[in-house]
Amino acid sequence: MSMSAVEPGTRLADRFRLEDRVSEFGGATLWKAIDEILARPVAVHTFSPEFLRVDEVVRAARAASRLTDPRLTQVFDAADQDGTAYVVSEWVSGESLLDLLTSRPIEPERGAALVAEAAEALAHAHDEGLTHLNLTPSRLVWTTGSTVKLLGLAVDAAILGLTSDDPVRDDTLGLGRLLYAAVTGHWPGDGDSGLPPAPLDYGKLCTPRQVTAGVPGYLDAITCRILLQEPRRGQPPLTTPAEIADALSEVPRPAPVPISPNPPALNQRTEAPETATPWPAQPAAPPPVPPRPQQQSGAASKILLTIIVLLVMAAVGLGAWTVGKNLGTTPAVAQSPSPTPSETPKPVTVKAVSAEGFDPLGDDHSENPNLAGAAIDGKSSTDWHTTSYNSPELGRLKDGVGLILDMGKSIPISDVSVSLGDVPGSSIELKVGDATELSSLKTVAKEADASGTVTLTPSKATTGQYVLIWFTRLPPYQGKYRGSIYDILVHSSASA
Repeated sequence: MSMSAVEPGTRLADRFRLEDRVSEFGGATLWKAIDEILARPVAVHTFSPEFLRVDEVVRAARAASRLTDPRLTQVFDAADQDGTAYVVSEWVSGESLLDLLTSRPIEPERGAALVAEAAEALAHAHDEGLTHLNLTPSRLVWTTGSTVKLLGLAVDAAILGLTSDDPVRDDTLGLGRLLYAAVTGHWPGDGDSGLPPAPLDYGKLCTPRQVTAGVPGYLDAITCRILLQEPRRGQPPLTTPAEIADALSEVPRPAPVPISPNPPALNQRTEAPETATPWPAQPAAPPPVPPRPQQQSGAASKILLTIIVLLVMAAVGLGAWTVGKNLGTTPAVAQSPSPTPSETPKPVTVKAVSAEGFDPLGDDHSENPNLAGAAIDGKSSTDWHTTSYNSPELGRLKDGVGLILDMGKSIPISDVSVSLGDVPGSSIELKVGDATELSSLKTVAKEADASGTVTLTPSKATTGQYVLIWFTRLPPYQGKYRGSIYDILVHSSASA
């Protein structure tokens, strides 16, 4: 049978009957077919006579068939004989990551859980020498059986003619792009993925938290460690799927739910009904019903009642004797209620009146003053930063530099939360006082080799109108050294 004779109704290997043509690309056709022996739907790829990579596809499919990870599409058969080549694989019904992101918002951690499963499966494939090279949102599926499937391992690349000098790196970046898409709904790669492109900031990819509100900081950091290949939160870049799987190991995973006895018919493109829902909530188990107490017989009830009455009478008598004894030996004194200890006021966030770059040891006594407001605007995507210096000790030009806040009046300082950059190496001090001269500001807390969000808590009661975050050592930045503050929150026990 020639390839041109392949049409709906064609039977391959005397068991796979082609039914519906799903898609065509570059001489490869995807069909929904029926395995007549096992009476189940399967996916079948067939190829036109002009398709030149049949041998590569069949070899890739046979290699993929040896993998047993249930999160990878199972390959059932692959052959090239009698002028007909085909690959038979598992038919997957469900919603792809693309479907989920374009049909309704999903929580970032739920999207990340899909990618975590894909990373683990891909790590197993890499251990066997197989790669994917075509990781897109349409290839990651949340199935109707509430499981995760990664479609097209090895076979996609062979069909599309994709090769790589460093396939581990390419699959790692592919997982990073999937994670970015899962938490932001934007695609940070080339080509048309079906999602809006990720925004850029002066030519550099915006971080997930710059794009979408509510992305957890640890997911933002993991994504940047993959895509930007930068250390974040004191952790190195992630360079393999196994490292990504380990970094995402704490993401809550979706719990499988029973498959509906009549699942909706979905094609391999995972076109899903509107009623499909990712991560269906498990119904809570009904509370146990306490057993009904058995009724006592008449005689037993009377005996029990008599015992209870005797015990009550004994307790009353003992109490009366004790009261009488106390009245006879000590005068009655009216007791005043014990004073209720005053509750410690709960710290509240106090908004600063203004912020200024603070460089009293420099020539102009200021440091990037035009950026200072970004540290108190409540936006994690904006920052104030120091000038770039040639060494972590500020080029040995001065003892320190910082950002000073005017709280408007002197207030008690409970603690100050400072969001720094993700690169470690900052040494900072918290200084508080009622004047802006450096000599009037007292150091009340400090932190060395800091990164991320740091809470500085004075060791004793501290009040002041001015709060200074003082850098004495800077982290590396683009070949030099620069300190950054994305946000400052001042907490006070003051009621006003």
